[in-house]
Amino acid sequence: MDIGLVGLGVMGENLALNLERNGFSVAGFDLDARKRDNFAQRTQGLRAQASSSLADLVASLSVPRRVWMMVPAGVAVDQVLAQLTPLLSPGDVLIDGGNTLYTDTQRRIDALRASGILYVGSGVSGGEEGALRGPALMPGGSPEAWPLVKPLLQAIAAQAEDGQPCCEWMGPGGAGHFVKMVHNAIEYADMQMICEAYAFMQKLGLSATEMGEMFASWNEGELGSYLINITAQILQHTDPETGAPLVDMILDTAEQKGTGKWASQVALDLGVPAPTIAEAVFARTLSAIKTERVAAARVLNVPPTTPWPERNAVLNQLRGALMAAKVCAYAQGFALLRAADREHQWQLPMAQVAKVWRAGCIIRAHLLEDIRRAFQTQADLPNLLVDPYFARVMADSQQDLREVVAAAALRGVPMPAFMSALSYFDAYRSERLPANLLQAQRDYFGAHTYQRTDRAGKFHTRWGH
Repeated sequence: MDIGLVGLGVMGENLALNLERNGFSVAGFDLDARKRDNFAQRTQGLRAQASSSLADLVASLSVPRRVWMMVPAGVAVDQVLAQLTPLLSPGDVLIDGGNTLYTDTQRRIDALRASGILYVGSGVSGGEEGALRGPALMPGGSPEAWPLVKPLLQAIAAQAEDGQPCCEWMGPGGAGHFVKMVHNAIEYADMQMICEAYAFMQKLGLSATEMGEMFASWNEGELGSYLINITAQILQHTDPETGAPLVDMILDTAEQKGTGKWASQVALDLGVPAPTIAEAVFARTLSAIKTERVAAARVLNVPPTTPWPERNAVLNQLRGALMAAKVCAYAQGFALLRAADREHQWQLPMAQVAKVWRAGCIIRAHLLEDIRRAFQTQADLPNLLVDPYFARVMADSQQDLREVVAAAALRGVPMPAFMSALSYFDAYRSERLPANLLQAQRDYFGAHTYQRTDRAGKFHTRWGH
């Protein structure tokens, strides 16, 4: 068999079917006998088979062996590795396709180096449908492994409008999983901003159907994206039991798996401002304290009712505001990639990252082609906001963002992602920030010293004396 796939959950099974459809024979294994049986039934007549054990799977593979693990990130991966590695030989390739923390990937590469077994940590995005029809793939790890897995991965990946596969080598070590982590962080921000636009529309008095129609119209323009498209469909879906919009019947508590939190923590570690990503994480955390919020709603007063301007004008501003906030979120994500690249010396191909995200993945959007073009034109671009194209986008839409944030603040609509995006933009474009006063405060109470604008050196003042 051409490749073995360990973990036959929905994602693993669909990837196996994708591989088989694209000309590769697949051996699959799962600890759950029911999943093995289901895989055997689904693949009858195909170039695929269910293996009864890991040893059986490895024995069925052509050399060099290629084994793709689709198991939950963390301890489960280490457990599979402990059983698999004694069965493999130097030159064989292991692929981890889960949402693994990039430092774990680097640790596993280091641990396997002496054995000669090659290791790939690959981000996989696109959900169940993407796994079956064509995901975006972000592989990285042992460079020697890339020629051995490239034909398989690029064959099953989604294709952008120009026919290019959404799969490119990201770099050594944990580069691939880091890129996937940042993809998910941008996804957190994007989803939160869409939800805030939805809350704003609710306050404006739109019905779920009207909101769905509005998002559908936005999807036809510069905001066109997978997330905008599914939002339009969600808002127009009726609950068969109650006849109400199904979205209104869903409890307002969001869950998370950790990638957004990891990205926020890494941003703090690397000294990269990523406030919109962090606010999206905090928004999910705040949504989870439902009982507290219900109690607080009975105690804390709402702002007095303020009349809205003409509705169509406000909605047009909301569209522009969402575009501006979205650009700021992508700018933060790519700035985080840039900082990590400097830290780890991965040589991340920034234009290729944007290229890979153009189709198949959850954050696929029209603007990713413009992001790819920006980094193709200037590989060392420090921030998307200073690219000429995106500078024009912000010039055209920043006032809309200001108007929407102001309107939300006056009417008590929580829009932390929008607000943080505006603050990020204003801080980034400020030649001088009030950090001079902050540094003076630090020097006052802690003798932390400060630098001067008129001469070099570190200085300390005995304040108040």
